[in-house]
Amino acid sequence: MAATPEIYVTRHEDWAQKAAAFILTISEQAIQSTGRCVIALSGGSTPRTLYQTIRTPEWNTRFNWSRIVFLFGDERCVASEDPDSNFGMAQRELFQPLNLSDDHVHRMKGEYPDPAVAAAEYEKTLRDVTRCTEPAVPRIDLILLGLGEDGHTASLFPGTAALQEQSKLVTVGQAPTGIRSRLTLTLGVLNQAAVVLFIVTGAGKAEMVHRVIESDAEHSLPASRVLPDAGRLVWMLDEAAAQHLTVQPSN
Repeated sequence: MAATPEIYVTRHEDWAQKAAAFILTISEQAIQSTGRCVIALSGGSTPRTLYQTIRTPEWNTRFNWSRIVFLFGDERCVASEDPDSNFGMAQRELFQPLNLSDDHVHRMKGEYPDPAVAAAEYEKTLRDVTRCTEPAVPRIDLILLGLGEDGHTASLFPGTAALQEQSKLVTVGQAPTGIRSRLTLTLGVLNQAAVVLFIVTGAGKAEMVHRVIESDAEHSLPASRVLPDAGRLVWMLDEAAAQHLTVQPSN
């Protein structure tokens, strides 16, 4: 049975603190249960703010970084030093400030000439990190996701082949603008996660938040199809992003 969304709404100035606290709690629960926590990160301006918050002394000393392993939910097909690289941003804003060792960070290699080869390699990495053999689908402890104004999430865009992929864990996505070629986890992986956390801020996303959560009954939008089978689906919104919702937030 698919998860019922948990919806949390905060003031804009508070959302990063709330998100950091939530991620800390999930990491502690996973470490207590299995000895470690596997987190898949996303890119974009909102995660950048989150990473900048987590690396502050207030928060970074509370995490057990030696037991946390990082994956990525998607990546643009660019070099890691490119300004558009999700890994590059996380490296600058989170991994380097925390002085995390390389064996705790597993990036998608967007610089490969053939994205399909990079996708296949990352699928092997994903299985190795999660200790999951075929044909089972890995269960990631926490996947962070954003929401595009077109309803895309990770690099799963409306009407693209990546959205229909059912056999691969990682595939090549195609964006309509910007860096077209992407690497992305597939819906099968997203929906096997223990916790999926959408973090969305700003009035520009409010209408799409409403559509995904309340009105896309046919699940036509990629983000609407993220429905963990046996996990939690959590939306963390600021007041501007939540302004069109009619459902009551979770307590």
